[in-house]
Amino acid sequence: MMGTEHGQEAIESAAVFLFETFHNKDHVGREETWAIKQMFGPFPSSAAEASCACVARLVAPLASSQIEDFIQTHSSRHNPQRESGFGCNITFSYDCYTLDPLEDLTCSGVYDESVSLDFINFLNSQQSGKKVTSEEDMPSSERSLSSGDGSVLQTEVERYLDRGNMISSNPEELCTSLFEMLASNRSDDELQNELFELLGPEGLEMISTLLQRRATIVDSLLSIPPDRTGYPPDASRKISGEVTKPAYGCQVTVLSEQEKQMIKMYRREEKKEKKRAKGTDDADSSEAVLTFDPREMRTQREQALLTARREPVLSRQRVYECIRYPNVYNSYAEATKTPAFVGGARMLLPEGIRRENIKMYEEVEIPPNEPMPIGFEEKPVFISELDEIGQLVFKGMKRLNRIQSMVFQTAYNTNENLLICAPTGAGKTNIAMLTVLHEIRQHLHPGGVIKKDEFKIVYVAPMKALAAEMTNYFSKRLEPLGITVKELTGDMQLTKGEILRTQMLVTTPEKWDVVTRKSVGDVALSQIVRLLILDEVHLLHEDRGPVLESLVARTIRQVESTQSMIRILGLSATLPNYLDVATFLHVNPYIGLFFFDSRFRPVPLGQTFVGIKTNNKIQQIHDTEEVCYNKVLEQVKAGHQVMVFVHARNATVRTAMGLIEMAKNHGETCFFQPDQGPDYGQCEKQIQRSRNKQMKEIFPEGFGIHHAGMLRSDRNLMESMFSKGHLKVLVCTATLAWGVNLPAHAVIIKGTQIYDAKRGALVDLGILDVMQIFGRAGRPQFDKYGEGTIITTHDKLSHYLTLLTQQNPIESQFLDSLADNLNAEIALGTVTNVEEAVKWLSYTYLYVRMRANPLAYGINHKAYQIDPALELYRKELVVEAGRKLDKARMIRFEERTGYFASTDLGRTASHFYIRYNTIQTFNELFNSQRTEADIFSIVSKAEEFEQLKVRDEEMEELEQMLSNYCELPAAGGVENGYGKVNILLQTYIGRGEVDSFSLISDLSYVAQNAARIVRALFEIALRKRWPAMTHRLLTLCKVIDKRLWGFAHPLRQFPNLSHVVLNRLEEKKLTVDKLKEMRKDEIGHMLHHVNIGLTVKQCVHQIPSITMEASIQPITRTVLRVRLIVMPDFRWNDQVHGSVGEPWWLWVEDPINDHIYHSEYFLLQKKQVVTGEPQHIVFTIPIFEPLPSQYYIKAVSDRWLGAEAVCIINFQNLILPERHPPHTELLDLQPLPVTALGKQEYESLYKFTHFNPIQTQIFHTLYHTDTNVLLGAPTGSGKTIAAEMAMFRVFNKYPSSKVVYIAPLKALVRERIEDWKIRIEEKLGKKVIELTGDVTPDMKAIAQADLIVTTPEKWDGVSRSWQNRSYVQKVAILIIDEIHLLGEDRGPVLEVIVSRTNFISSHTSKSVRVVGLSTALANARDLGDWLGIGQVGLFNFRPSVRPVPLEVHIHGFPGQHYCPRMASMNKPTFQAIRSHSPAKPVLIFVSSRRQTRLTALDLIAYLATEDNPKQWLHQDEREIEDIIATVRDSNLKLTLAFGIGMHHAGLHERDRKTVEELFVNCKIQVLIATSTLAWGVNFPAHLVVVKGTEYYDGKSRRYVDYPITDVLQMMGRAGRPQFDDQGKAVILVHDIKKDFYKKFLYEPFPVESSLLSVLSDHLNAEIAAGTISSKQDAMDYITWTYFFRRLVMNPSYYSLEDISHESINKYLSSLVERSLQELECSYCIEIKEDDRAIEPLTYGRIASYYYLKHQTIRTFKEQLRAELSIQELLSILTAMLDVAASEGWLVTAISICNLVQMIVQGRWLHDSSLLTLPHVEQQDLYLFRKGRSDVGGFNGSIEGLPELIAACNGKESVFAAIVGQEFQSNQIAQAWTFLSHLPMVQVEMSMKGWWEESQEQMERPLPVAGVNLREESSWLVVHADQEYVLQVSLRPMCLFLQRKQESKAQASRFPKVKDEAWFLVLGEVDRRELLAVKRLGYVRNHTVASVAFYTPERTGKCIYTLYLMSDSYLGLDQQYDIHLNVTPASIASQVNTEVSESVTNLSLS
Repeated sequence: MMGTEHGQEAIESAAVFLFETFHNKDHVGREETWAIKQMFGPFPSSAAEASCACVARLVAPLASSQIEDFIQTHSSRHNPQRESGFGCNITFSYDCYTLDPLEDLTCSGVYDESVSLDFINFLNSQQSGKKVTSEEDMPSSERSLSSGDGSVLQTEVERYLDRGNMISSNPEELCTSLFEMLASNRSDDELQNELFELLGPEGLEMISTLLQRRATIVDSLLSIPPDRTGYPPDASRKISGEVTKPAYGCQVTVLSEQEKQMIKMYRREEKKEKKRAKGTDDADSSEAVLTFDPREMRTQREQALLTARREPVLSRQRVYECIRYPNVYNSYAEATKTPAFVGGARMLLPEGIRRENIKMYEEVEIPPNEPMPIGFEEKPVFISELDEIGQLVFKGMKRLNRIQSMVFQTAYNTNENLLICAPTGAGKTNIAMLTVLHEIRQHLHPGGVIKKDEFKIVYVAPMKALAAEMTNYFSKRLEPLGITVKELTGDMQLTKGEILRTQMLVTTPEKWDVVTRKSVGDVALSQIVRLLILDEVHLLHEDRGPVLESLVARTIRQVESTQSMIRILGLSATLPNYLDVATFLHVNPYIGLFFFDSRFRPVPLGQTFVGIKTNNKIQQIHDTEEVCYNKVLEQVKAGHQVMVFVHARNATVRTAMGLIEMAKNHGETCFFQPDQGPDYGQCEKQIQRSRNKQMKEIFPEGFGIHHAGMLRSDRNLMESMFSKGHLKVLVCTATLAWGVNLPAHAVIIKGTQIYDAKRGALVDLGILDVMQIFGRAGRPQFDKYGEGTIITTHDKLSHYLTLLTQQNPIESQFLDSLADNLNAEIALGTVTNVEEAVKWLSYTYLYVRMRANPLAYGINHKAYQIDPALELYRKELVVEAGRKLDKARMIRFEERTGYFASTDLGRTASHFYIRYNTIQTFNELFNSQRTEADIFSIVSKAEEFEQLKVRDEEMEELEQMLSNYCELPAAGGVENGYGKVNILLQTYIGRGEVDSFSLISDLSYVAQNAARIVRALFEIALRKRWPAMTHRLLTLCKVIDKRLWGFAHPLRQFPNLSHVVLNRLEEKKLTVDKLKEMRKDEIGHMLHHVNIGLTVKQCVHQIPSITMEASIQPITRTVLRVRLIVMPDFRWNDQVHGSVGEPWWLWVEDPINDHIYHSEYFLLQKKQVVTGEPQHIVFTIPIFEPLPSQYYIKAVSDRWLGAEAVCIINFQNLILPERHPPHTELLDLQPLPVTALGKQEYESLYKFTHFNPIQTQIFHTLYHTDTNVLLGAPTGSGKTIAAEMAMFRVFNKYPSSKVVYIAPLKALVRERIEDWKIRIEEKLGKKVIELTGDVTPDMKAIAQADLIVTTPEKWDGVSRSWQNRSYVQKVAILIIDEIHLLGEDRGPVLEVIVSRTNFISSHTSKSVRVVGLSTALANARDLGDWLGIGQVGLFNFRPSVRPVPLEVHIHGFPGQHYCPRMASMNKPTFQAIRSHSPAKPVLIFVSSRRQTRLTALDLIAYLATEDNPKQWLHQDEREIEDIIATVRDSNLKLTLAFGIGMHHAGLHERDRKTVEELFVNCKIQVLIATSTLAWGVNFPAHLVVVKGTEYYDGKSRRYVDYPITDVLQMMGRAGRPQFDDQGKAVILVHDIKKDFYKKFLYEPFPVESSLLSVLSDHLNAEIAAGTISSKQDAMDYITWTYFFRRLVMNPSYYSLEDISHESINKYLSSLVERSLQELECSYCIEIKEDDRAIEPLTYGRIASYYYLKHQTIRTFKEQLRAELSIQELLSILTAMLDVAASEGWLVTAISICNLVQMIVQGRWLHDSSLLTLPHVEQQDLYLFRKGRSDVGGFNGSIEGLPELIAACNGKESVFAAIVGQEFQSNQIAQAWTFLSHLPMVQVEMSMKGWWEESQEQMERPLPVAGVNLREESSWLVVHADQEYVLQVSLRPMCLFLQRKQESKAQASRFPKVKDEAWFLVLGEVDRRELLAVKRLGYVRNHTVASVAFYTPERTGKCIYTLYLMSDSYLGLDQQYDIHLNVTPASIASQVNTEVSESVTNLSLS
């Protein structure tokens, strides 16, 4: 009925319950059913019947009266308050039984564990001679308690406890203790003292009562018979009918089964009461009234005696020791503890303690432990046994200490999470180092290379001081490995780049929390953390615990969701409930849990606790001083040094002086004075040099002081004096314990009250500090043991004792900050609904403790029993927090669905670490009208400052500060906390002096927090778009950062200017602008300080300032595009500005409506400032009619006061564009059947039977007329078919003409080719040809083609020389797809093509039809006019007439940085798929290859948490595995298995095909593609997600927006015409662009021309082609363009003032002038003298031919010199080669060829050419080195590919043998394929030409290499100054049988397919002159190349060199020397040469 999981006890109680229910029933009735159901929940009825029968069997042998009596007597005796039936003393409720099973088992197996007995007292009473009467002598009748005496004790105890005294005891224990005392044989006087000590002054009356009636109480209690004393210690008693054998206890008893039951019930009852009393907060324990039953006590006492020898009496915590973990060494759990009452609280202390209790103080001394004996399997680990890395790092150490050696195996060689609890100073840092090394070794690649970018290690230290110390330690140790360690704390910010370059970060919990809060997507960081080290984990129970909890929870969730491996190492001091912490850190207790108690301290520690008793403050101080002095003296007399720790800086001096004073009074100064050692004099001199007078004063007395307020040098001095032994006593603050490792024999903590600025009050010194300070006791080299003393007040004594003897389990503080942490997770996107939040809570320490100790967290037993996993309780917590956050507008919480959505406010709060209550305050008080004073008052009311209280002693000083430093009224004044905060903040800004110590720490607390809060307010105002407020707050942020008021002179920000100078500047009112204009000497004179002028001048120019120019272009009547040029106008100085950049905020405000229309953050890079390069910023803003007069653009520096710029946008001359004409209506026509085409072969191309409505409407115009057509229709309307109709018309009417189809992207061309090759070439027999940058067919093919598919650039290049290309003139129709791209970067080319086509038709009188296809346009009319379309050919449908309707969702995402923003979109993407398209295909568009990978991996991580992770894979697992096996890309292999495909240009062609196939056939559901896919491939999906609308633009090195057309194209892919009735598009954008996209995704976008920016290049092309030969031609040419049409329609866009005739004329002529001048400057054209005619030059032709910008050619011309290295040439290459050749530069030409090779292979020239083999990396090169005897076939080392080819000699086996030991067989095969396809060429040369002695042209062979230069025969005789032709014959060498005739180069890193080719370069090395260059294609079989050159004019011998260079491979180049002997010129042969040349020319032409 119950299930066995609830443990024995619960099952027994259930049995009792059933007995009670059924003992007088014979069947199961309704009442019984109801009772059982109440108890157990639903149950099987058969079970109830069975139990009924069973009870009947039990009752049968007994008479019913017996049972009733039995029940009656027992219940009334036990529980006189209740008169009721049997079993009532067992109060059944849900409260009771299912505590953790651990709770019930102790090691000894004795059942009764929660009886705590006072052994000492028990033994006393035993010795006192009153022996316990044995059971036989007792009368068997029950004697009831005489109401008089026995109960006196009971009532007194209850009355005493009711008053709330002695909190930690419960009534029963107290009764036991009192009874023992009363029954002892001590006199009343002795007893009186003891009782007083036990009960304290409050118990006086009670003591007198008890002593008066002592005898009667004792007698009456002793005379009660102890019913049954012994019972078997046997935990598994069976409940059964038969009587068991007698059991043997102390006395022999025979128990019947029922009696046994009874005893058990008592025990259980008692235990339950006990638990209840213990669990509810101890103060309430008096409610659980106990009947005090001495009989029971006896029983317990006997029982306890049985176990006393074997186990401790258990204290109030859970006992773990039942399970022995291998690495737990915990003597506390094993040793006997003595109970004692210390300071009024009952405690258990280790044995061997000494207690002293006198009038002044109580003292408890715990002696030092004996060290743990060394176990037999313990072996120390010697450093010399470690691997190389370990030895490097632990250099200088001999071996690890004990603890480290024990942990070594687990830490250094496994990946287990660890929790290490060990005493302070036990060397935990090196354990951390072991795990760090383990991590580093994971990333160690062969050859000793550490891959540093693969991992990060994060060390979280609780204090900044500690973080700094750790940073130093780890950097020193890890330096030999080249690992960088940096500190990342509030003080030490790191830039993103620094973080990237750092492998180990040391940080504080808060800082790391902020970092991970912001950047789950900062892939740079949190994604590659591999090891997280948490120091001092026991901080979990302090205020900062929640931060640790949220960190760990976040990390572990990340581990589980991303399946990444993050190891967690927790280091902590010894703490009692280490198992809970281990559970929380996910540590396996059997492997990774190490617990070392104090026996493992390097130096054992004796601890002394002194509690001063008086309550009078003054007396207390005096007593403390005295005790402190005595303790110090005792140590100094023994010859030890002492450190006294106090808790305020000024207290150090006071204490030192006080101790000296007392020493003088007692005449004991001699003990303290330093020994006059040899170097003492030296030291004294050093001390005397110091400026610290107190330090000098007390040094001779042997005292020193040390605190953080002293100078670093003084502190160092004190430290060294102490370590040398000159100081006997060092009085210091706790910073010394944290920051400096300086041990002493004894440490004394004087007083435990410490001022905490965060709380604004004195608080108890934290346990962490005490441990750290005690950790400084005992010097490992010298002392046997150390001594730690803590002097505190009497009431705190027990507190510190329990803490330091670890008796309090550490609890979680997470509930207090639940709302804040929940908000952080929601803002991060890791928690999106209640269910996830509940799951998240289960990762916290709170959850672990709630289950262990539910009562402490307000969960009653009932709730816990119903819901053991606490699901409901966690849900309750989450919902409550959710409501709170929703009310504060930090999130949106929909209770119905349980969804959370983050808001701007919540994100700001999370990023700036602002608490929930503070946000509440902001919501109430903050609006756009607030002044600076109001803002200060709002900030000071933040919850962060709530604890700062005003103390009387500060009032006066605050008043002074208010009058001296406060520039603004401080609301609240000095009386209120928030007034105090306000005053402190203003004092901080005014750099005021503060004296009182508490105020100093308050001040720094306020300053740190206020800065953050004001930043947060700034973000809030910016998001709310309040310009004035935003500006005010940004200024305030800087005011706090710089500690300068806004009205101060900006030069005050420079620390190198003195106050005098600054004050004078302010007096003279010299503003920065004035100073900029003055000369340095003028400034010097004005300031009466001549030399300072220069410094001031420099500073003035270093203040960041910028100038802005804005140009506006109206896009429509409501949207303006603003182009802003920001010019830096200051001097960069690294000391002042750093080395990265200066951040600025920029916003556009409308002053009248007080609104910000656009805001952004930008960085002025250092480089830009130094070079003066402008920053271009482009954004759009709305405008409204009537036009406002002006907007302001404000730029404000983020760091500098007084650095801002304003730029006014004026709307006076703005001409808005014309309103757009209406769209074409879609007519309601009968759909046209395909048969309308009238040709069988055309009809057969289509799978459908009817055209769609749009096609029907345009059919006639396209198929039956020749008019130009513009078709604007949304994506997916079947525009391609429209194009085909127009083509069929040409095939029908003009069969000999050509069709040219221009698509703007290669991907589109590829798609059309694939389609049309089949449909048009194969089925219609028309020749289709592709003409792109990748594929250039030969002329013949083009001439024969019917259909040319090409890109705009290519067609532009081809048609530029249309006069001499006949096939261009044969074109009958030009179809331009996506013509709306006119407005984008590549638009001008389209514009030029169409203009040129119209121009050609007008010149050749043969009209060319133009068909433009585009998406729905706004201004189709203009396009139509330009294309020459009348009313007939213009079709422009609305965007809404899609074949499948589309539903669009736009979501904005915050965040300035691109990558984190992208990452935060992954979860929403996943949710969009789940909600919109759980089973239909989904396309996700991202901007880069990297993003495809990251998105896919994140989606997989989200899938992994689902029930069915493979839900997107719609194919059999086995089939997909076969497919995956064929895929090359490793990431793709992983993602395909989850049904996610990736698609980008970097994939191998075959992989791409595979992915497309799978997606089109719906085998995989999700495809993540780069944006090009939107154009290139037409496979629609049901849902399209556009993840981010920016991409990285390499040219401008920043993220820019996709053109709106691209976004439309991507959305257009949503909705599949055959399958869906609607498509869905989800667009995720940067939140500031959301409005813009909202507008344009729904209304069509006007197309503007972008020809203006590239006009010169196109003019150059026309000039080179001869179309334009004068300025007038150029003017006419422009009027043909679309630019000209738009210029008239939207003049403001092109910055034309007005549209009168002459304005336009003037505008155009200046445009032409400007463009032509640019071309002339670039050496492209020459303008003749008449200033009209224009002539093209060579460079212009080169530019036009190679399609280069004229600026590029100009650069070549100016920059290319005779000798250039490779680095300088990374630019456009073949054209450079031509330029270099025309200039005759040999070195440059060769470098260019090398560069081409490098780019194709993706390797540097100086790398070994072997690296071009697939899979061979740097570390594998050793395989090819010398001395490899294991491989036959070659000896000597292989340096390059030719040697490798020779060594292998065509045999794959040889190659496999060389590389076999590093590579798998498939890798070897790939490398071999590469190797065997390399082209090896054999060269022979001869010289052709005329020689004097011969009559005809001759060819003479050239001697090849290796000739002897001394012999004449090896020199070829030639004539000077004459042309010869070098014939080079090339043959491929057949080394490999399998080298196919394959002209494609193998270049895995090159993005395109490339043909192999060769350069032949002939040059003369000595003169570095290039003579000729020739480019050869692929050498298929014998090829002969002729290179013509002139011989030198000088006679004599000369050497020419011929280089044969591959354009695809490195390492295959060859060079040959040609030795020429030049003889004098021969006229005859020269003439012959020239004649023959002209003849050949004739024959050629």
